[in-house]
Amino acid sequence: MAVPFFTQAVSFDRRWPVTRQHIVEVMDNGKYSHGRKVVELENALAAYTGSLFAVGVNSGTDALVLLLRACGLRPGDEVVVPAFSFIATASSVVLASGRPVFADIEADGYGIDPASIEAVAGERTRFVMPVHLFHRLADLTGVLEVSGRLGLTVVEDSAEAIGMRHDGVHAGLFGAGGVLSFFPTKTLGALGDAGAVITNDERIAETVGALRHHGRFGRTIDHFPGISTATGMPGVNSKMDDIQAAVLLAKLSTLDDDIARRAELAARYTSLLKDLPGIRKLPRDGVVYYVYVIEADERDGLATHLAACGVGTEIYYPVPLHLQPCFADLGHVPGDFPNAEAACKYTLALPLYPDMSTSDVDRVCEAIRAYYAGRP
Repeated sequence: MAVPFFTQAVSFDRRWPVTRQHIVEVMDNGKYSHGRKVVELENALAAYTGSLFAVGVNSGTDALVLLLRACGLRPGDEVVVPAFSFIATASSVVLASGRPVFADIEADGYGIDPASIEAVAGERTRFVMPVHLFHRLADLTGVLEVSGRLGLTVVEDSAEAIGMRHDGVHAGLFGAGGVLSFFPTKTLGALGDAGAVITNDERIAETVGALRHHGRFGRTIDHFPGISTATGMPGVNSKMDDIQAAVLLAKLSTLDDDIARRAELAARYTSLLKDLPGIRKLPRDGVVYYVYVIEADERDGLATHLAACGVGTEIYYPVPLHLQPCFADLGHVPGDFPNAEAACKYTLALPLYPDMSTSDVDRVCEAIRAYYAGRP
């Protein structure tokens, strides 16, 4: 493919000496899961985000589940989530024994609409989960105002938001806690699945630390029960592998440079695509560009055309959460959340990663212009 949607081959080769050293240390330690390298990464993530605590787990999804449980979610408690997001935003609530309640997103962005939170919250609603999508934070001012007035605990799905800050505060630290996903395509990506919980609450951090390790606070089964004394709930096996921690530590050392490069590429996209007929919306007010998402007329036709031109794309997300079959019991129908449904219809993610060249961006934009130039 001329311009794949994602590749990290060039940067991986460049970082290999540092990565190799971290991996050698893992091999020398002889601890491949939940070991010293994970602790080293946790300390580095806490320093980078400014959080008091970072707890490594095996995925961003598990991070959400364990964070909700650590925050005291009880069976049947309702959590307000946006109808436009990755399915883990809502499925994590179910996996934590809660009940998702969907809200619409803003008309001019992809964050949860604070007014919609207030409209859907009910007597059993105890949490709200704003999601920071694509390139900027949700409306935290509005979310915190509504949640404070309604007495809701804010838990942030900040899986895509490493490096995103508002007034110096990192995403995930505005409420009880947040999460990070290190899926390979993320701004900070591993070579497989990995994630973390970040929080300034010691009790939450300790509880997540126990729940990720079968409910044990320690390392050996001889001295700790299989039930977390902090929660009274059984834990799971969600420990982070030290090899993934090694890869992430190597990449963390150049993360700010990678973020700056992403911003340069995003600015190039915007300069070439602005005012182009057929493009309905371009990203604005970018904080950190995890992906570059446009809204386009005839989105599916454009994606097919770009694939024929050797350009990889992704659709985030083709079906809104409230219309997913697994949530059919909630009784939603098309039209319930129009902003979320419109985003699902028009959004298309273009290639964006530090290994891209300026000429790669130009090639993508030329293919987009060619598609709309050929439309009647």
